[in-house]
Amino acid sequence: MDIVDFPQLAKDKKADVALILEGTYPFIHGGVSSWIHQIIRGLPEIQFALIFIGDRKQNYSDLKYKLPSNVVHLSCLYIMEPVSIPKPKPSKGNRDVFRQIKTLHQGFRCPHDRDLSTEIGSLLCGVASGNNTITQKDFLYSEEAWSFITDQYDHYADDSSFLSYFWTVRALHTPVFALLDVLEKIPDACVYHTISTGYAGLLSTMIRHSKNAPVILTEHGIYTKERKIELSQVDWIKDLRESIGSGLSEELCYPRQLWIRFFETVGKLTYSTADPIITLTEGNRCRQIADGADASKITVIPNGVDLNLFKTVRESRPIKPPLIVGFIGRVVPIKDVKTFIRAMRVVSDQFPEFKAWIIGGEDEDPKYAAECRDLVSSLGMETTIVYKGFCNVAEVMIDIGVVVLSSISEGLPLVILESFASGRPVVATDVGACRELIEGGTDDDRGLGKAGAIVNIADSESLADAIAGFFANADYWQQACFSAEKRVSKYYSQDALFESYRKIYRAAVERSWQA
Repeated sequence: MDIVDFPQLAKDKKADVALILEGTYPFIHGGVSSWIHQIIRGLPEIQFALIFIGDRKQNYSDLKYKLPSNVVHLSCLYIMEPVSIPKPKPSKGNRDVFRQIKTLHQGFRCPHDRDLSTEIGSLLCGVASGNNTITQKDFLYSEEAWSFITDQYDHYADDSSFLSYFWTVRALHTPVFALLDVLEKIPDACVYHTISTGYAGLLSTMIRHSKNAPVILTEHGIYTKERKIELSQVDWIKDLRESIGSGLSEELCYPRQLWIRFFETVGKLTYSTADPIITLTEGNRCRQIADGADASKITVIPNGVDLNLFKTVRESRPIKPPLIVGFIGRVVPIKDVKTFIRAMRVVSDQFPEFKAWIIGGEDEDPKYAAECRDLVSSLGMETTIVYKGFCNVAEVMIDIGVVVLSSISEGLPLVILESFASGRPVVATDVGACRELIEGGTDDDRGLGKAGAIVNIADSESLADAIAGFFANADYWQQACFSAEKRVSKYYSQDALFESYRKIYRAAVERSWQA
């Protein structure tokens, strides 16, 4: 674990809030990272520690944000780094612990039968403390571990490749042991705030049971749903049936099911640990409840935006829409940049002079980014589609006529609020809170009018038609611009966002003092 200490934090003092961050701030640009930076800067009276979780150190080099002065500590945990394990020796293993693990696995297959959070927490803490439990060596090499794995395979996965199953089990458990290994080195804080479930949520559960500190969860999107989407598509999970393309079953192969069930279980575990659970939209609140969260612990706090940053853009809006389309986001599969590119080819048939800007980083998934560039070339769009990299949104928005989100999953996208604060309409797919933002979520809100258009996922034709509709009708465009301005100023205040979190942090810190 890499640890960076800042002089503002005395060694004998706690931070007020430790943010647990998986694959995001301060090493990755994006909407969630921007939100985290916004919260830290907006609450200068609170001292924050950052606990960053990544896969391998080589993938996270430079900080993408200048850390505010109230960030007093940064720890970096890399859970997929190779570990040095001594030469294997014969070992029986702890039969009682593997019996307990077997019971837990049976519970994972019937997650609604009972609440397993206490048992899992106790087991994890036992592993961390070394009391009556297993070590990573035991898990990798003991007779009990081998017996457990082969027994599970014979019962549930014997129609899959044993090698695929075996290495999937190892890959699933490696990050868990990595987190347990550094648990004692986690900095002390009054409150721990995880910004997702997943590995960050798992670490927060370990911290809750080991340090007896309050845990807060904020989900921007639904982590479990997004992992399901990714795991159903990735090609590094292989199964014999998939390899030969037999078409004998439409079900996901067992290794994929294992990965999905792992993240489902971790999601439920995080929901049971955290209080409060914060989400950004009513739709996501309903999804969290369906996934096992206690409705009484959930509160909805939408994102907010600083309208003053975009005042110049609003005031300088032209009469007719600039013929520039802006895609603002990371070039990664979940943003479905390929559908955006295909839509731009259709728009060019009606408006040959228009331009499309892709504003965002390509370093998170280089393979996908290269595929997108190849698609641009194959469509002959090299002069029309311009890669701008990371830009100050307020500065580039002044030249943009329409902003586009072609994502297959979202929470409450900050880029939509920034577009509205700029007085620009948005064309977005029907995911997350996009429809609520663009069309309004209540009767009063809908009365403000539509601030753009909603289209189906992966529908490049509809995406192109919606964009062309704004380019072709200046009055229609202006009305959407006015609706965007009114909606963001009435419902998505940055000050309200800060005050909500200020109250939540204060209440959690008080609980910590009383514990």
